[in-house]
Amino acid sequence: MPTTDRILLLSTFLLSAACGVGEAREPADAPPPAADAAPVAVATVADTLLPTVLAADGIAAPMREATLSTKLMGTVLEVLVQEGDRVRAGQLLARIDARDVAAKAEQVTAGVGAAEAAQRTAAAHAARLRALYADAAAPKAMLEAAELQLAQAEAGVRAARAAGAEVEAMGSYAEIRAPFAGRVTQRFVDPGAFAAPGAPIVTVQDAATLRVTAHVTPDRARALRAGQSIGVTIEGVATTARIEGIVPVMGALHAVNALVANPRGDFLAGSAAALQLAAGAHRAIAIPADAVIREGDLTGVLVRTAAGDVRRWVRLGAEVGDLVEVTSGLRAGEQVVRRSGNGVE
Repeated sequence: MPTTDRILLLSTFLLSAACGVGEAREPADAPPPAADAAPVAVATVADTLLPTVLAADGIAAPMREATLSTKLMGTVLEVLVQEGDRVRAGQLLARIDARDVAAKAEQVTAGVGAAEAAQRTAAAHAARLRALYADAAAPKAMLEAAELQLAQAEAGVRAARAAGAEVEAMGSYAEIRAPFAGRVTQRFVDPGAFAAPGAPIVTVQDAATLRVTAHVTPDRARALRAGQSIGVTIEGVATTARIEGIVPVMGALHAVNALVANPRGDFLAGSAAALQLAAGAHRAIAIPADAVIREGDLTGVLVRTAAGDVRRWVRLGAEVGDLVEVTSGLRAGEQVVRRSGNGVE
């Protein structure tokens, strides 16, 4: 190779090496760039017109509840459920010893058989006398006596069968079954205990629908109608209810019954509740609900100032839609920071 060509090739190699040394290489496992912070919205505190809501206190009772007992007197053989168990309609919950009922049922069965046999004999005798009387071979008095015996035998069959139905019904009281689907809330006996007629065995409760009953004055009751939707809080949680009915009670009060759908069991039966009754409107300071910061029992907001955001504790009133009333701690025209999740990073 000529000297000139060797010099040109060496220069090209050195230039390529120099470019490789200066090239920046990004590692294969480099983390992605950090995401931009979510934007923070600001709301102006407004002096606005809010509906006035009065709370009528009550209790959220289960729509259906049954304390089951027996009409028998005997020993408890089995209790098949525990408190808190969910049961379906017709499910066997407990069994009572009913051997005496079984013995009586055998006696009644024998009695029914005897009565039916007597009825068949009387029927055959009456049929023969009818034929003889038709041929003038038997007096009318004998036919009437046979007809009377047949009627008595038929009555005996009915009485025996009724006694059998009664014994069968008594036997059904030996099995305690759930009258509807729900949850066992109380278990009163254990196996081996003595069950007396009317003594409670278990209580089953269906809380898929709750009934809230509150008492209001006549002027409040006049503004309500059956079927109307109304706000309600149960243990401080807001939801909606449907008015079932309004009835007068003692004194000048009216009972408002409202039904709350509770298919997932979000609310417990027996919880404190309050129906929210509209009573006109009033002027109030209001902020968006997502501007509220909650720390335990304390409520506050981030107030935007020229020096930055400052946390301030406030006192809240009722919530109306997406707004919440502020009874103290803020003035109209101030600005508060809105954060989703009611938290501050």
